[in-house]
Amino acid sequence: MMVRFLRSGKWELIFMFAASSVASLLLGFAAWLGLIKETGLTEARVGAAFVFLLVSAVFGYWAGQRMQRRIDTLQLALKQANNGNYDVQITENGALSFAEAYREFNELAEKMKEKMKQLQMAGEEQVMIATSNEAAVLEERKRLARDLHDTVSQQLFAIHMCASSLPKLQEIDPVRAASVQDQLIQMSTLAQKQMRIFIAQLRPLELEGRTLREALDKWFPDYCRQNGLQGQLDWRIEDDSLSEAKEHQLFLIVQEAMANIVKHAQAQHCSLTLAETERQIVLGLQDDGAGFRVNEVKRGSYGLSTMRERAQKLGGDTEIISKPGSGTRVKVTIPKIGQGANPSDSE
Repeated sequence: MMVRFLRSGKWELIFMFAASSVASLLLGFAAWLGLIKETGLTEARVGAAFVFLLVSAVFGYWAGQRMQRRIDTLQLALKQANNGNYDVQITENGALSFAEAYREFNELAEKMKEKMKQLQMAGEEQVMIATSNEAAVLEERKRLARDLHDTVSQQLFAIHMCASSLPKLQEIDPVRAASVQDQLIQMSTLAQKQMRIFIAQLRPLELEGRTLREALDKWFPDYCRQNGLQGQLDWRIEDDSLSEAKEHQLFLIVQEAMANIVKHAQAQHCSLTLAETERQIVLGLQDDGAGFRVNEVKRGSYGLSTMRERAQKLGGDTEIISKPGSGTRVKVTIPKIGQGANPSDSE
């Protein structure tokens, strides 16, 4: 009961003041009794007053030092915490009125330590994400540079060589010069088509501010028209079935697959279907182009590995079905794992 009473700073000070007063009075009275027998009344009073003041001063100094030590302990702990040392803890032994403040400080330090750990982990994760994004941007730049060198750059070099020889060839062999001129037109047309493909890949993402359906309704027919394709889009997905991450990755897969059709398939028609089953989102893209032997394609060619990687980020898979003369079919399946954000939905 007494310990609980003394845990209040106000009552502890009152108790110490009362105790010092009583002790001062008793000692002063004792001094007065002792002096009055040997000296006069006046001297006894002066002696008793001196003892009373001395004892009161000693008690006051002791109480002040005791209180100051507790304040200094708390101040030192606060200073260490302010400097980032959240492991600091204050022992409560003998603190009495400061015990509750010490306990609350210790709890606050523990909470701050835990929050700093979480903030640090989140910061490290953001750094890793930023590093990954920078690596992805660099890899995309390398891919575009490689594609430009393998296609447009070589075509422009061939156009330059043909154009340089054309004036002399017209003097020597007009018939052959006309044939070279036709080749120049064909090569320039092909180079222009290739540049449109790269520009389309570099344009701002059409998904910004739109759903996947809205973006494809605008982008797909425009892309087909620009590249001389007859395209058909079939949408069979409920609007709330796709998370933002799924929409983003599916749109990039469609872009990659369509670029492959324009660059390699020599197709006249293509059809894009997005549908859903009870457990999956299914993307299908079919063309009537030249086709190829899938088992003979080099690893990483035709953007197939990129499409697979994008699907795998969502826990899905990509299947390529093709053979020479029979066109190509791309099938992407993404599992439906609940609704909203989950690990498989993140990029």
